[in-house]
Amino acid sequence: MLVPVFSMKLSHKIHARMVSIGKYDGKHPCLTAATTASKVFIHNPHKRLNLTGGRMEVAQSSSDINLLNINQQVSAVCCGSLDDSERDLLFIGTPTNLLAYDVENNSDLFYQEMADGVNSLLVGTIGNNSTPLVLAGGNCSIQGFNHEGNDEFWTVTGDNVSSMGLVDFNSDGFLELLVGSEDFDIRVFKDDEIIAEMTETEAVTSLKCLYGSRFGYALANGTVGVYDRSARYWRIKSKNQAIAIHSFDLDDDGVPELVTGWSNGKVDARSDRTGEVVFKENLSSAVAGVLDADYRMDGKQQLVVCSVEGEVRGFVPAVAENRQPVVDLTAEQEKVRELAQRKQNLLLELNNYQGNNRVAQDIASGESSTHIQGSIPANTQLQTSLQVVSGDGSAPAFVELTVQTINDTIVKSVIIFAEGIFDGESHVTHPQSHELSNCVRIPIYPPRDIPIDLHIKALVGHKNSQQFHVFELTRQLPRFSLYQLCPEGYAQPRSYVQFDVNERVNRVVLWAQQNFLLSNEIGAKNGELDLKFLSARTQLPLQITMTTGGTVVIRSEDMDLVGDVVQNLASFLALEELITLAEFPEHMEELKAILIKVDELHSVCGRLTAEMADHSNLIRSLVVRAEDSRLMADMSNMKRSYIELFDLNRDLISGYKIRSTNHEELLKCLKIVNQTIVRAGNLRVGKAKTSVISNCRNAIKTNDVDALLKIIKHGTLTVS
Repeated sequence: MLVPVFSMKLSHKIHARMVSIGKYDGKHPCLTAATTASKVFIHNPHKRLNLTGGRMEVAQSSSDINLLNINQQVSAVCCGSLDDSERDLLFIGTPTNLLAYDVENNSDLFYQEMADGVNSLLVGTIGNNSTPLVLAGGNCSIQGFNHEGNDEFWTVTGDNVSSMGLVDFNSDGFLELLVGSEDFDIRVFKDDEIIAEMTETEAVTSLKCLYGSRFGYALANGTVGVYDRSARYWRIKSKNQAIAIHSFDLDDDGVPELVTGWSNGKVDARSDRTGEVVFKENLSSAVAGVLDADYRMDGKQQLVVCSVEGEVRGFVPAVAENRQPVVDLTAEQEKVRELAQRKQNLLLELNNYQGNNRVAQDIASGESSTHIQGSIPANTQLQTSLQVVSGDGSAPAFVELTVQTINDTIVKSVIIFAEGIFDGESHVTHPQSHELSNCVRIPIYPPRDIPIDLHIKALVGHKNSQQFHVFELTRQLPRFSLYQLCPEGYAQPRSYVQFDVNERVNRVVLWAQQNFLLSNEIGAKNGELDLKFLSARTQLPLQITMTTGGTVVIRSEDMDLVGDVVQNLASFLALEELITLAEFPEHMEELKAILIKVDELHSVCGRLTAEMADHSNLIRSLVVRAEDSRLMADMSNMKRSYIELFDLNRDLISGYKIRSTNHEELLKCLKIVNQTIVRAGNLRVGKAKTSVISNCRNAIKTNDVDALLKIIKHGTLTVS
């Protein structure tokens, strides 16, 4: 469905996921990528760029390539326009800075210090704000800058941002921001409010809008799939890693396919509806990026694929008259293959039925032994149960799944398909011959508090059977499965969140029954509810109480757990707005200490930067002095100058190591601060949640620690 139209070999190795194409003069597309030598190259075969007085220089290997020397590790590259002109700008992210570069004029547009670093870049408009922004995702935060470099957007996420995309998620005509992070979540932001969350099984490495509300995603474990809003259409998993995904219309039907570039050099395109492969190609090395542009300037969009070794290939859709017979033949072959497979399955099924029938007749006439018996009693049923088993320090806690028949038939094998809890997609249990019975127990280790669907297939028969019946059933592991009802006599947690709801206690009881593994019936006493749980993972208590007046109090020292409970309960009760009072003294003391440490690290960073600047100025003067001494043949002064230069260089290297360590420590502290803000937001719902995050941001900007703590506790600075 695609035919190659150009191929070239660039003399620069390319960093994976750091490739973009921009029209820096508004007309000619230029391939731009980060190299392994801390540089960014711009390939422009159409015209020569202005190289007067700026950062760019012509590469020695080719006059078509210009280089930007960044002198730092490049972590993200993106192109786009921030004004009404058609000229794109180049945006380069590093662990400490964001550079907006005007390639056409060979000059910096703005340069921003990024305390949270830059992991991902995206250019576009969010919501009903018509001003384009460059969005930089970093250390649990996202910042957006306009054409003048002003900070116009800020929000926080649960973990480091690994990918971003724009999609009209709710079909309202405005684009929402998709954010993938290292905590396996895909979050959807409408302005700065989260309107949807989807939990995956690994870190989300790529997001790409296909059309409408449909978008593709890729995970670090080799999974690629498509969502339409919050519903997943399909997914596939490979042993290779998906480096880049892109949308491109291969067959000119107006619907783009999902194109994926893999770590083994393979490029494939899949139908957005079914995930069926419709195109395959192979490069000699790992794919670095997949893009599309009219790179040949012939009026046709090409699919441009780049490899990490600098190989670039361009493809265009095949013309209709050449493509149609191939498509028809492929569809006909696929139909024949499906029918042949169905015929084979039916023949095998018929053969089994005939064999079982012969065995039954032989048994009735007394001519057969039971060693080949395949039939089981007609009333055979398969039952499942779940039970929490606490950890003992040496072994982690787990949920025990029991699969059991109601008679003397044995369970030969059990296969469980589930996402995110096994080393792979499935788990198979084969009891030893001497252990065969009508009951199999399987430990399951949920990594987080998320609901998990267990798709169970069990082989049931007799001990000497050669043929077995397959029972299939689905059982859901509740969200808070690793929490047990515990007796009285434990210390009540000091930390809590409190709020009022206009709901009956029985509704909260129903929520608890659906989200916890309860061995005993629970209910309200005297119209009030008091549930006491103990975490099987941490042995920390969780208490949920509700009065007849609708006051709910959730107590736990784990702020993340309380936030999860609040969000889950609010979703079950369909609450659009929830204002809470939060009291977490230990977390607040830790936050105070972290903020003091952040101030100290900032001051140390400023002092180190000033010292490095002084040393740089002194180095310049020493170089001039040493050169003057050389020209005057004053070898003793020249030697003295170079000895001082050597000592200064050693001091600079030592200062840089200290500054680097200081920056890493600062990143850790800022991550804790941002995650605390996320947790504080998760204790509320709706506008109250958005308000907490924005107010916390303002308090941090003004360095008002007391205001920050008050906002986390009450949700606002004004307490009624």
